[in-house]
Amino acid sequence: MAKKAVASLQSKSKRLTKAIKMVKSSKTGAYTFVESILPPEKVNEFLSK
Repeated sequence: MAKKAVASLQSKSKRLTKAIKMVKSSKTGAYTFVESILPPEKVNEFLSK
């Protein structure tokens, strides 16, 4: 299950995106959030893992 919260971040010459994914723990069943800052082309790859 992925929560697709994406915000655009811009630095000097690179355009970056912050992606937040909700991941369910197999041990406890609780949900945790995983955040990553990456190029916009890699967002769908990150969310599909």
